[in-house]
Amino acid sequence: MIDTFLKDLEKLVNIDSGSGHAEGIAKVANFFADRYAKLGFTVSTPVFNEKLGPCLEVRTDGGDEFDVLIVGHMDTVFPEGTAAERPFSIVDDRAYGPGVIDMRSCMLLAESALADLLADGRLPRVCVAYNCDEEIGSPSSSQWLSALAKASRCVLVVEPARVDGSLVLERKGGSNLELEFQGKAAHAGVEPEKGRSAITELAHWVLALNELNDYEKGTTLNVGVARGGSTVNVVPDSAKASVDFRFRTEEEYTRVQDRLKELVKGPFVEGVTVLVTEEHLRQPMSPTDKTEKLCRLAERIGKEINLNITWAKTGGGSDGNTTAALGVPTLDGLGPVGGKSHSVEEYLEIPSIEPRLKLLSELIARAPELEL
Repeated sequence: MIDTFLKDLEKLVNIDSGSGHAEGIAKVANFFADRYAKLGFTVSTPVFNEKLGPCLEVRTDGGDEFDVLIVGHMDTVFPEGTAAERPFSIVDDRAYGPGVIDMRSCMLLAESALADLLADGRLPRVCVAYNCDEEIGSPSSSQWLSALAKASRCVLVVEPARVDGSLVLERKGGSNLELEFQGKAAHAGVEPEKGRSAITELAHWVLALNELNDYEKGTTLNVGVARGGSTVNVVPDSAKASVDFRFRTEEEYTRVQDRLKELVKGPFVEGVTVLVTEEHLRQPMSPTDKTEKLCRLAERIGKEINLNITWAKTGGGSDGNTTAALGVPTLDGLGPVGGKSHSVEEYLEIPSIEPRLKLLSELIARAPELEL
């Protein structure tokens, strides 16, 4: 089984499919569409934004209600040409390559689990949803995923397990804040007093946003990109900044939003205006009583297959945030073990494939037995 899995994984890793690379994403979609169709599943490839490529929807039958929704994504963070620069490779017990753990091997694991359950006659009503734009916040696919989640009793997200093997129980919510500052230009040497510096206002905002960080509560604002001005001898009349905003609770989200409104109303530099735009908002993924039932099932299965099940909280987001926010019981991190995602050192722990396959298979088969 492992040899075949790794050969398939090599094919997938060596396909460039960064977010927005529609042609590459279509190749990945076609790979899985063909595999699932041969197994007898109903397959479609809906397109919500042609520039982003197709998504993949797989159903056990023509029904519109599901026992389990399996969620994954086909896009990576790597630009075109990366696969040729550092293609799939294996060193000892690790496989390397762009997207090898996030999430080529995870998608293959799900397909393997469903194939095994189908062969054993244990397959419940399942829908598989692989989207094309998760790495950029799922802008075109979130409504589609939400509709499928609402039609499902539970959601299993095949993002990779943590480095220590933990599954993911909680994820922070998050969004991107785009800040635009508009001031007034003036000659920096002749009449600087007539100018209104957008960059000075931006600098004040950086400090003000830093004051909103509350690490104990999990609230962070990171000004990751700042730019402005035109030339050194002109008081800058424009500037922009991009901010990564993460939070664990609705109360913290509201606290930050209220402060942003105050800052917009009262700029530090008189005459400068500020526009704040929020993009890609994801609510926190927080466990409910129904989710806890899924957790206990995972732990029981772990004992049966001699796999220690532990749980992690993470600041990173996934489509699990979207499905959990709808109140649908959601477990995340059900892929193989690996690490250093989004980097040149990204890897998969090959020995983790078989035990994680057993765990995922049993969860899919037995989750419908729970009273959710």
